Amino acid sequence: METECLSEELEFQELSRRKVVSKFNGGTISTDAGALLLREVEAGKGILKSFSKCFVDYRNQKKIEHKLEELLSQRIYGIALGYEDLNDHDSLMSDRFLSVLCNKEDPTGQQRRCEEDKGKALAGKSTLNRLELTPSDATQKSRYKKIVYDKSQVEKYFVEMFLKSTDKQPSKIVLDLDATDDPLFGNQEGKFYHGYYGCYCYLPLYIFCGDQLLCAKLRESGIDGSAGSKDEVERIVKEIRKEWPTVRIILRGDSGFCREELMFWCEENEVEYIFGLSKNKRLKGMIEQEEEAAKQKHIETGKAARAFKDMTYKTLKSWSKHRRVIAKAEYLSKGANPRFVVTSLKAEEFGAKELYEKQYCARGDMENRIKEQQLYLFADRTSAETMRANQLRLWFSSVAYILLNELRRVGLRSTEMSGAQCHTIRNKLLKIGAQVRISVRRVFVSFASGCPYQDIYRQVYENLRKAYPLIC
Repeated sequence: METECLSEELEFQELSRRKVVSKFNGGTISTDAGALLLREVEAGKGILKSFSKCFVDYRNQKKIEHKLEELLSQRIYGIALGYEDLNDHDSLMSDRFLSVLCNKEDPTGQQRRCEEDKGKALAGKSTLNRLELTPSDATQKSRYKKIVYDKSQVEKYFVEMFLKSTDKQPSKIVLDLDATDDPLFGNQEGKFYHGYYGCYCYLPLYIFCGDQLLCAKLRESGIDGSAGSKDEVERIVKEIRKEWPTVRIILRGDSGFCREELMFWCEENEVEYIFGLSKNKRLKGMIEQEEEAAKQKHIETGKAARAFKDMTYKTLKSWSKHRRVIAKAEYLSKGANPRFVVTSLKAEEFGAKELYEKQYCARGDMENRIKEQQLYLFADRTSAETMRANQLRLWFSSVAYILLNELRRVGLRSTEMSGAQCHTIRNKLLKIGAQVRISVRRVFVSFASGCPYQDIYRQVYENLRKAYPLIC
C-alpha cells in the first residue's frame, strides 16, 4: 500500500477551475545545477585534486568503485551545497548531477557491480564515513578503513592554496588569528567545559589572510586561547617566505594572543604585530587625562567621544621589554570604554588613531569568515567520537570554504555579489533547478527558465572562462 500511495497523484487546492495535482515522476531533475560553477573552479584550480594528495589510499585499486578523489569531492561538494550530514548521502548517491560534479565516469550508475547498487553512482554514508574513521596507523592489512590522511600535508595544503591565489608576491600581508567555540553535545574525545562560553566545546584556532584560510586547527578548550599559536604562525611564515622571501608580514589578533612567547618570536623573526591588550589599573591610570577629555566632549556633544594616547608600557613580570601601546580613551552614554593595543609598528608609519581604527579594528572582518564556516559550511558538526575524525570534518568544511571563496574571488569579481557570503552564493547561484539529461556523448543541463539570477550567473561564467579557459 505504501508504494502504491507514493505513485499516486497528490491533489492540492484548485486554481480557479483548474485542478492542481503533482506526482514524483519528473525524471532526472536537480536542485543544485548552478554548482557547475564550482566544477569550473575545481577544473581551473585543482582544489580538491590537491587535497586528495594529502591522503594515502591503501585499498586495492582494482576492486574499488569509488576513487579517493571522488569520495572527497562528494563529501566537500555536499557541504558546499548545504548537505551537512553523512546521512544525506544515502539519498544523494542516486543524484546524477552530483555524480557529474564528482567526475564519475558512469554518472548514471548503471555499471555498478552489484544489482542493488545500479542507478546509484555515488558512495553511501557508510563508505564516506570510512574517511573519517580510519585510524592513523591503518595499512594495507587493515580490513575496512584504509584511507589515511597526513596531518602535516593537510596543514601545508592550506598555505599552498593561499600562495597559488596570486601570480606575484604582494608587498605586505596581514595574518589574522582568532579562536572560537565549537559547542559539543556528546561524549566526544577532548571535550572540556569552558567557563567563558558556558558550555562543553572545542576551541579551534583559525588563521586568515583577508578572506583566505591558512589554518583551521581543532583544539581542546581547556587551554589558553593562544596555545599552539606560535608554532602554527612559525610554520605558516616559514612556508610563505619560501615562496615570497621579501614580503612584509603583520600578525594581528585580539588580547587572547597578547603573549610574551608570540611577541618575542615575532620580534626575533622580523614579523610585525598588532594585538589587543587587556586593560588593568595601571593602564587605565596612564590615560586619566584622555578619559576626562573624552568625557567632557561627550557631555558637550551628546555623542560618543574618543581620545588616543601613544605610550610605552611593560608588565610587571610577564613581558621581557617595554613595548609601544596605543590607548583609546572612549566615553559613551553608558560610561567609559577604554581599549588598548600593543604593537611593533612604528609611530612614524602609523599614528595612534590610524593604527587603532584602520589597522587593528579591521580584524573584525575575520569573524565574518569564521561565521561563514560555522553557520553555513557546518564547521561545528564535530559529533564524531574522536578528535582525529572531528579535525577531518573541520578540514572538509575548510576546503568547501576555499572552493566557494575562489568562486567569490574570481567568478563574482566586479559583480553586484562580489561581497556575498557563502549562503547567499549557494542560495542564489548554486541552488538552481534543472533537468539533467545524460547520453553517451553529452551531459545536457536545462536550467529553469524563470531563474531570477541568470544574468549574474552568465557574468560569473564569463569571469571563470577568462580565468580558466576550457580544456579541449
